[in-house]
Amino acid sequence: MTPILDGADPRALFVGRVWRSDVGGPSLVVVRQGRLFDITSREAATMSELLERDDVLDYVARAEGESLGTLDEITAAGLQGDRPSSKPRLLAPCDLQAIKACGVTFCGSMLERVVEERAAGDPDAAKAVREQIESAVGNSIRNLVPGSAAAARVKELLQSQGLWSQYLEVGLGPDAEVFTKSQPMSAVGWGSRIGILEKSQWNNPEPEIVLAVSSSGRLVGVTLGNDVNLRDLEGRSALLLGKAKDNNASCAIGPFIRLCNEGFSIEHIRSLSLTVRIKGTDGFELEGHSRIAEISRDPLDLIQQTMGENHQYPDGVMLFLGTSFAPTRDRDTPGRGFTHKTGDVVSITAEGIGTLSNTVEHCPRCIKWDFGSGALMRNLARRGLL
Repeated sequence: MTPILDGADPRALFVGRVWRSDVGGPSLVVVRQGRLFDITSREAATMSELLERDDVLDYVARAEGESLGTLDEITAAGLQGDRPSSKPRLLAPCDLQAIKACGVTFCGSMLERVVEERAAGDPDAAKAVREQIESAVGNSIRNLVPGSAAAARVKELLQSQGLWSQYLEVGLGPDAEVFTKSQPMSAVGWGSRIGILEKSQWNNPEPEIVLAVSSSGRLVGVTLGNDVNLRDLEGRSALLLGKAKDNNASCAIGPFIRLCNEGFSIEHIRSLSLTVRIKGTDGFELEGHSRIAEISRDPLDLIQQTMGENHQYPDGVMLFLGTSFAPTRDRDTPGRGFTHKTGDVVSITAEGIGTLSNTVEHCPRCIKWDFGSGALMRNLARRGLL
């Protein structure tokens, strides 16, 4: 198993959350020299509150905290972090923040969304649809700037050929797709099972960069996410997006948030590359990549399209940026492409941020989400942190 912070810059500031059975709730942690320190306090009892601080870098650097053990010790149990344990286990590094996602931000994934739509969620029809679209479009849209005059001309051309789609609208038009991926407190972290619906027969992981953004729209940090995607549900109708995206354990974020500073800025984020590896119990293996440099909308523009005068998020936002990864390699039946099987281990890695690993399972057999915002407030109150 890949170490979750293998090769990370020793000067990097990583913050996250763990579940502590001895206090019956979550704690904020900072990573220092391979050890986790609990820095939860009345000054910052939640991750949302911590990331709202103007002095977050200084605060994290000076907070002493209680040592909880080494990262290796805490992760030694492997990818079963949702099992009860007396040791701390990693949680998604966010809590009260809204969890939003931007879709159709890369050309490759945009075309695959069109395939889903035209195939009406039927994986058997996908290959023929994909070939038709590639023949008509080719590489003509790969360098287009969304909302530009050139993009508008391509839109007219595609409409005249009967190939226009709502996915091309948000991929080429001025307005980005921004949707609610999951509810605050519902995301799972490193090591937990990730959920797919049992009735879904066409699905895949979506490895993404996730921005941690304060309520004022300030970029505070960055982490990794898996925007688990049920292609057959969304392909049947875009109105099924909520059911395709927001299910038990269907959103994974982690392992930690790397805080932005002079050594890690938006320029570094724009140059990040992600690698996703899928290993099945049937011996199947697949590797893919997603490069932020190929994104069609700048990350700062996506923040501005998500929040501002028209929409406020007082507890901040965790914002998925989208992915160019859309696996089409056949797994079993020729022409049906890729779909998950339970037991698949999905690992998403980005240099400088770490690795997010999870095991695929049907939603009812993933950890039940029963600790929400109300439970968090009651727990913190009992601990004297409110």
